[in-house]
Amino acid sequence: MQTLIELAAALDAGRTTSRALVEDCLARIADPAGEGARTFITVQAEAARSQADAVDSLRRHGRAPGPYAGIPASLKDLLDVAGEVSTAGSVVLAGAPPAKAHAPVVARMLGAGFVPMGRTNMTEFAFSGLGINPHYGTPASPWDRATRRIPGGSSSGAAVSIADGMAFAALGTDTGGSCRVPAALCGVVGYKPTARRVPITSVIPLSFSLDSVGPLANSVTCCAIVDAVLAGATPVAPLARSLAGVRLAMPDRIVTDGIDAPTAAAFEHALATLRTAGATIEMVHFAALDRIGSATARASIAACEAYAWHRKLLASGADQYDPRVRARIEGGAAASAADYLDSMAARHSIGIEMAAATAPYDAVIMPTVPTVPAPIAALEADEAAYLQVNALMLRNTAIGNFLDRCAISLPCQRAGEPPAGLMLMGQAMGDVALFQLAAGVEAAMAS
Repeated sequence: MQTLIELAAALDAGRTTSRALVEDCLARIADPAGEGARTFITVQAEAARSQADAVDSLRRHGRAPGPYAGIPASLKDLLDVAGEVSTAGSVVLAGAPPAKAHAPVVARMLGAGFVPMGRTNMTEFAFSGLGINPHYGTPASPWDRATRRIPGGSSSGAAVSIADGMAFAALGTDTGGSCRVPAALCGVVGYKPTARRVPITSVIPLSFSLDSVGPLANSVTCCAIVDAVLAGATPVAPLARSLAGVRLAMPDRIVTDGIDAPTAAAFEHALATLRTAGATIEMVHFAALDRIGSATARASIAACEAYAWHRKLLASGADQYDPRVRARIEGGAAASAADYLDSMAARHSIGIEMAAATAPYDAVIMPTVPTVPAPIAALEADEAAYLQVNALMLRNTAIGNFLDRCAISLPCQRAGEPPAGLMLMGQAMGDVALFQLAAGVEAAMAS
């Protein structure tokens, strides 16, 4: 679980090389006993080796493009890379033309010198929080591999690539929790930025109103560094904020409904730790949260926008879709334009109301997901269970997307316990402050 800061220091001191890091990641990907074959849809081994050698040469001559140059990263399969086909975890796009140019977020990662190891697996077209993919297989959560449990989605491969040391930074997308849910179920850190800060150009969309591109990595600082790269800013490690005097608001309903015993125990222990470190945690009733479900009951924003993008592709290739994903997309066909506009208007008004209600607090805190990862086989076999668990996985995280807030998931389980995530939600455009707070929370929980 090496961090970007540690790796940058080792590269600078000559204790390791980019080629050595790349070879280690490739060995983990290729391990037949591991999850590499299900984590990556494509592996760019020779390109990674060539780039690593080039970065090592530049570093020897004092010309590395940055401190993180040469560090292996993974890219979710819906990000355009010049010369490659973006399939978004599908087979229906397998014959699509290769991208002519890099997505801006990919170009920025390459400009910083990160070395892409390949394209990671995901829920088809990013439309589920479970991470199950019938086309390419489903990588398992690191916990209880004998049972094979869901990794979370849709950025499933991104999370497993970090947890299993196949990369040290991963790019995912987050429309309803797709960076944070797999981070929580795989024991890593996942970040959803305020969406407007990071370009989504040349990223296959799920919902252009809700989509965001964010990092998964081994620490809060790692995510802050990658987020800065994605946003076109200078990467700076966040200064961990003292928790003395910090005010955190915890919704008094909804977010802990259905929580299981292991997750509840981990979350309560984390809250106790934060209180000991000086934070005040207040139970607050946010009336606006009660309105989100009814506001989109007639028109799911994600389903409406997904159907608009997919309708022509469905007309010619519906039988090539994962049936469970196709059904969710087709659900957007029934909504009228007026219903969709009503949902968008409600989103705007609820966002204003929640911004005012949360203004007195430094962040909103809640469990990222309410349960440990479920067995993959059980959800593949049972449609009702699939839908129930999917809704449960996305329930808390989707709040941040609906409100267009920044949010981060940190592991909060103790050693030997099942994975559990603690989520902090900041204000829109409060990303820098949220990273500083999250770094303080991470330090408190590690002490």
